Amino acid sequence: MKFLAAAFLCLTTALTLRAEADAEAILKAARMNPLGEPIELKAQLRSGSTSVPFRIVVRDGKVSYVFENPDQEILLGLGDKEATLQERRGGKTSPIGPARWDDSVRGGLLSYEDLALQFLYWPNPRLLGEEDLERIPSYKIEVQAPSSSSQYGVVRVWIGRENGALVGIEGFDRDGKLIKRFKVVTVQKLGGQWMLKQMRIERLGPTTRKVTGRMYLEITGKADDKPSA
Repeated sequence: MKFLAAAFLCLTTALTLRAEADAEAILKAARMNPLGEPIELKAQLRSGSTSVPFRIVVRDGKVSYVFENPDQEILLGLGDKEATLQERRGGKTSPIGPARWDDSVRGGLLSYEDLALQFLYWPNPRLLGEEDLERIPSYKIEVQAPSSSSQYGVVRVWIGRENGALVGIEGFDRDGKLIKRFKVVTVQKLGGQWMLKQMRIERLGPTTRKVTGRMYLEITGKADDKPSA
């Protein structure tokens, strides 16, 4: 899946991770995973009966999230050393820096930091072992935030052992309390590529651990697909 997008989009490639791969190599494969074949997808962020449609465009080594009403394009670049996040509005492009990482994307549970997949670049990752998540054999890796600019203190990620795709994410605050989790619910094959169909995003109360908000990121088809008659 191309996980969220990237984020959270998880479009898979033909890459197969070796069993003996270390945490750094696994994360590097996951960073490159969303940048597969060029494709344009229809997607939506949905919470209850409210949905926000948008397009995901993978092209020229970048992932773009294109919204309307009002127009906004968020561009994600996944490099060897760091991820970059930019915003294009009214013909002007500007970076999205740490000061906006906690801000919500279109009013939902997804933040700009989540979309940027910054945690895939954090230093000194630890491989906690292997674990099946939603019946997908996965590597489980833990990373600690290198600075206080992140909303998270620790992030745990599950990365598919066979395809290098992000399968799940759990974000903990600096007191070690779980505050957000992402999990791929279903996958699909579009344009010859396996990718997510639906991802569940949940916000949890740090003291109660109860779900206080839930939304879904859903890929509904290729942008050039026409509805059947």
